Amino acid sequence: MPRPKTKAQILSESQREHDALEDLLATMSPEQMTQPGLVGPWSASDVLAHLTEWEQMVLGWCAAGLRGETPALPAEGYKWSQLPALNQRIYEKHRDRPLADVLESYRASYDQVMSLVESLSEEDLFTPGRYAWAKTNALASYIASCTSSHYRWARTELRNGLRTRKA
Repeated sequence: MPRPKTKAQILSESQREHDALEDLLATMSPEQMTQPGLVGPWSASDVLAHLTEWEQMVLGWCAAGLRGETPALPAEGYKWSQLPALNQRIYEKHRDRPLADVLESYRASYDQVMSLVESLSEEDLFTPGRYAWAKTNALASYIASCTSSHYRWARTELRNGLRTRKA
């Protein structure tokens, strides 16, 4: 799917993909959502915690940038080439959280990211290099990666995991 080119596209794509993921989650029982091994070793709850953590990282990058700071990307102690290790750390951090807490955080985080997008101008979102921490990238590319693209990935992985379990 092509990257969004307008603020309205970011919002609508994120909403559409988030709604589709929510629709899939609504078909799952709490037991199904917490059973490990649905996406690799992860449960659906682990996937949602992963999504939330990445959204919170984007929010943190933006907040730091607005304070004139340069945040560590993607996270303190990690390079982009170390995403598997970072994702493993995220998994370990959240794997024992109660499902209700994960769901509450996941939904609140989505609202926070959408509020951030709403508050930004087209120029803020799409001007490459507008924020020093983003270097030559546009903020929209980070947001799309951690919202609509990530929700689509999660839905696909969860759906495939559920199919495999039924087979």
